[in-house]
Amino acid sequence: MNIKSLLLGSAAALAAVSGAQAADAIVAAEPEPMEYVRVCDAFGTGYFYIPGTETCLKIGGYVRFQVDFGENVNAGNGYDWDSFSRVQLDVTAKSDTELGTLTSVASVRFEANQDNGYASNGTVGGRDVTGAYINEAYIQLGGLKMGRYLTWWDKGINGESDWNSAGQTRMQAVSYTYTGSAFSAGIQVDELSRARGLGGQNVGIEGIVTAKFGSVAFDLLGSYDFSAENGAIRALVSAPVGPGTFQALAVWSSGLGDANFDNAYYSRGEWALAASYAFKVSDKLTITPGGTYVWNSEVDAGGDFTGDDSWRAGVTVDYTIVPGFVAKVTANYNDSTSNAGVNNKFWDGFVRLDRTF
Repeated sequence: MNIKSLLLGSAAALAAVSGAQAADAIVAAEPEPMEYVRVCDAFGTGYFYIPGTETCLKIGGYVRFQVDFGENVNAGNGYDWDSFSRVQLDVTAKSDTELGTLTSVASVRFEANQDNGYASNGTVGGRDVTGAYINEAYIQLGGLKMGRYLTWWDKGINGESDWNSAGQTRMQAVSYTYTGSAFSAGIQVDELSRARGLGGQNVGIEGIVTAKFGSVAFDLLGSYDFSAENGAIRALVSAPVGPGTFQALAVWSSGLGDANFDNAYYSRGEWALAASYAFKVSDKLTITPGGTYVWNSEVDAGGDFTGDDSWRAGVTVDYTIVPGFVAKVTANYNDSTSNAGVNNKFWDGFVRLDRTF
C-alpha cells in the first residue's frame, strides 16, 4: 500500500464519521397522529363520532319559505295572504350505555314574516312566531324521555286536511314507552301551564298503545286534562291500499271545561272523523285528498259541546323537485261554526318550499 492510497482511505473514513455525527445532530420531529372524523352507522345515516369519544352526533334541519292564503290568514292585519320564512337546526347526540341508548335532541327554530320582521311572541295561523324558540329539547334514556317535545297528539294523517288536535302539541313532559317487535305502550305526564300561557300547576296525562299487524298500523291514545276536568280519546289506523296509503282517525272529547281551562287535548268538537288517501303517482309526486267532519263543534256557556257541526275538505300535492328540495301545495274548503255560533265558509291553504339537510 503506497502513501497516496493510505491518505485517500483516511480521508474517506474521516468523512464518513463526520457525516454520521452530523446526521445524529439533526433530529426531525415526527408528525403527531391525526384523528379523522369517523362515520357512526350504529344509529342510522348521518351520524359521526365526536373525536375522542364514543358519542355519535348528527346535524340536520331545513330552510322553509311559505306563503299562506285564505280569509284573514293573518289575524293581526286581516289580509288574505301572508308569507314567512323559517330555519330549523337539529342536533342529535346518541351513545350506547348499559341502561340503553342515551339520546339528547336540541332543535331550534328561527322565524320571520312580512309583518313583524323577526317575529314577536305569539302565534300566526297556529304557528309559534317568536323570532327564535326551542322546537324540541329533550333527553331520553331507553324508554324514559323528558323535556320539551312534540307529544303523541301531534301525530296526524297524511295531507293537510285533518283537524287532529287542540293546536298546542309541544309541551314540557315526562314519558316512558315500552317498545316491542309489533306492540308498544307508553304513558306521559304533561305540564299544561306553559301550553296555556298561564301560571299554576296545570297537568295532564296521556296513555298510548300502538300495534302493527303486517303492513297495517293502529294506535289508541287517551288523555285527561285535570284542570279542565275533561279528556279525549283518539284512534288512528294506517294501511297500504293500491298505489297509496289510506289513513283515518276518530276523536272523542268529553268537553271543554270552564273558560279558563279549555280541554288542552281536543277542543274542536265532541266527535271528529278524518280520512285521507296518499296516492303516490311517481317517486316524485304524491297527491293526497282528505277531509274532516266534526260533530257538535259549538260550545255552550258550561263548556259542553252542542250546536252545529263543522267540516273541511281539500287536497295536498307534494313534489320532490330535486333530492332535498320539496314543494308542498294545499288548499282546503272550510265550513266551520265558532263557539259564538257564527258560521264561517272560506278557503285556505299554503304554498311551501323546504330545503332539508
